[in-house]
Amino acid sequence: MPDRSALSSAFLTKAGWGQASRAKLAGDASFRKYERLNRNGEPAVLMDAPPPQEDVRPFLRVARELLRHGYSAPRILAEDTEHGFLLLEDLGDDLYARLLARGADEHELYGAAIDFLLDLHRHPAPAELGLYDEARLIDEVQLFTDWYLPALRGRETEPSLRDEFNAFWHELAPAVAQPPRVLVMRDFHAENLIWLPQRQGPARVGLLDFQDAVAGHRAYDLVSLLEDARRDVSPALADAMIRRYLAGSGLDEQDFRRAYAILGAQRNLRIVGVFTRLWKRDGKPHYQTFMPRMWGLVERDLQHPDLHRLRAWIDRIVPAELRRRPLPGLSAA
Repeated sequence: MPDRSALSSAFLTKAGWGQASRAKLAGDASFRKYERLNRNGEPAVLMDAPPPQEDVRPFLRVARELLRHGYSAPRILAEDTEHGFLLLEDLGDDLYARLLARGADEHELYGAAIDFLLDLHRHPAPAELGLYDEARLIDEVQLFTDWYLPALRGRETEPSLRDEFNAFWHELAPAVAQPPRVLVMRDFHAENLIWLPQRQGPARVGLLDFQDAVAGHRAYDLVSLLEDARRDVSPALADAMIRRYLAGSGLDEQDFRRAYAILGAQRNLRIVGVFTRLWKRDGKPHYQTFMPRMWGLVERDLQHPDLHRLRAWIDRIVPAELRRRPLPGLSAA
């Protein structure tokens, strides 16, 4: 296996940053690692995304698309796609999550994020993006039956039960998987947004972690923002932001709220499966602390009348009293 330290030093030397100081930054749920660099007072960020687990090319494609429209993705200062290194503009430390924890104005920050989405959604999705179509939507939500249910019930999910679950999504998915499609960043939430008030308009919202972008429904990134796994967003604030988006987009409210509920249920059930997989497969049990919030979001989404059959199935298979208990064996993880 190549020595990542030696490779990163060679990359930085070639880029003219070999003498910069280096300090680790917090990572995420992927194999990517980050360092903050300082070269005589000039900051930058090193992304270390080791192949074959990671591929920096999707990040580059999406970053350049966002930059082309004047949005605040990090500028690309240097790249080595073969070895998985990027040198990026440092957008600073003012993450939404950090500012909100200090008491920043929620309406100002979330309103700016909604205004960014309104501007972004004026542009059609780039042709090279993968489609978030019915097949992919259903495939991803199966993480719930493939990982969460077995961890809860102590056995593999029966094919008949999986078929019942999938049947609901074959009914629901067409409503959110058809054109027109926009660029959907998928992880558009407070941990991945940076406040840049010195910039103008949509550029005030700094953007991180968008390499998994797809071409999908307008409501998806609103769900990511307003149904956040890591922080509580009040129903009142979420409703105000949905109304702000509807006022700016001119979309039909009933259709949009239906799509929002479907995508919310799909995304949040998928994340319940992802967080279980992170524990069982990857040895990262701390994501389980978010499970009570995730179940609260699922329950909120399932209140939509068009999801009543899925809600009844969830109530039968995962009764309410089990949803906020630790999964069996978690304490020993």
